[in-house]
Amino acid sequence: MNLIVDTVVIGGGVIGSSIAYQLAQRGRSVVLLERDRIGGQASGAAAGMLGAQSEMHEPGPMFDLARLSRELFPAAADELRELTGIHIGLTPSGMLKAAFTDADEAVLKADIHFQRGEGGRAEWLDAEDACRLEPALSRDIRGAEYLPDEGHVLAPELTAALARGAELLGVQVIEHAEALELLTERGRICGVRTRGGTIRCAEAVLAAALWSDRLLAPLGVELPVYPVKGECFSLTGGAPLLKRTLTSDGCYIVPKPGGRIIVGATALPGSFDLQPRLGSLISLAAKAQRLAPVLAEAAWERTWAGLRPQTPDGLPYIGEISACQGLFAALGHYRNGILLSQATAVLAAAVITGGTAAAARELPGAGQLLQAFRPERGVLAGASHE
Repeated sequence: MNLIVDTVVIGGGVIGSSIAYQLAQRGRSVVLLERDRIGGQASGAAAGMLGAQSEMHEPGPMFDLARLSRELFPAAADELRELTGIHIGLTPSGMLKAAFTDADEAVLKADIHFQRGEGGRAEWLDAEDACRLEPALSRDIRGAEYLPDEGHVLAPELTAALARGAELLGVQVIEHAEALELLTERGRICGVRTRGGTIRCAEAVLAAALWSDRLLAPLGVELPVYPVKGECFSLTGGAPLLKRTLTSDGCYIVPKPGGRIIVGATALPGSFDLQPRLGSLISLAAKAQRLAPVLAEAAWERTWAGLRPQTPDGLPYIGEISACQGLFAALGHYRNGILLSQATAVLAAAVITGGTAAAARELPGAGQLLQAFRPERGVLAGASHE
């Protein structure tokens, strides 16, 4: 495998696949490298929530990127289905965040005030109205925050569609191909070495979050990223048991097509262990049954865990790495990789092909976003984390 292309994208999760797809749309010749299989890590383990409001509770670059990205999904879903035939399961059915206590209610009502202040739709429903909207909800709740614009997708299908779409546009997708070394000449990227050979390129994108440090270390670059293990399980209920995503007390319940339900997720920082723990599953099951008692009648399907890539300051790294011209980072999206994939890819691909000015034409506020997510902040963030 000795190739010459414009860009090598390292990492075949939802972020890397989305960037490869966007670069191909802009006429770049691209190789997408994945050390395992496409979507085989965090992207394949995700519940696929598009929680632009439910995950963000204060103004800032993450909130801005999340809302921009959520807005891109309807067009992306149609485009990918037409190109690849893959249905990503976009379901904009809304979310209910339930309150069981006075404290819960106060927090959710404060969030509603914030969301409305930022121009988003959010409302408080008392227990009767919430249960009328979603009969699966527990009658013990005090009420719920209703976010009608939230939704979800099928995460594995989204990643597969992006990779397949990229391939149909000319990208060479190579699985089980680990990037071993970044090659440079006079301070600029010039290639990527794999076990199968060397790929010559003008640019490289690092989107393999938890496996990028060994590629960066020889360049004297540190972008701290650590794993946060998340455990989930799924149920099947035959007929659909609920219509909307439900959340409360660190538990989410996401209904999928065919009556399938995903329940998650724990958060264990620093662990690379992919085996679900019994205690985690018991705790999640208890929270899920408290939130939606009807789940007690559902059949157990399976359990799994994924490793979410987190940065010390909670912001992803997106942009060129100044220590090496032509080397870009797009990693560290933690539990929002699915949601942020569309805007991240547009931002990265536009910068790579046309600079910051091109990105600003495609995505509102791109300059401020690139400043907030710049990889250069990584060293200081790493120092504070230690």
